[in-house]
Amino acid sequence: MQADELKKLIEAGVSGAEVTVQGDGDHFEATVVSADFEGKSMVQQHQIVYGALGDLMQGEVHALALRTLTPEQWKKQIQ
Repeated sequence: MQADELKKLIEAGVSGAEVTVQGDGDHFEATVVSADFEGKSMVQQHQIVYGALGDLMQGEVHALALRTLTPEQWKKQIQ
């Protein structure tokens, strides 16, 4: 599994997501920005991303450090 493959899978599974992924092999760090996270807890946000990855989290992806943000939270971060 490569970072760009993981990025594409998250983008396909989380509607309108802006995704950056770093890492290779089986350890990754991802930042996911999506309006789908609005009003959801961090746990629920992470569950959305894990749902997009399905069974990969039990095999090909050994570790995934997630940072999930709404578009509004992301705007505040980059200012």
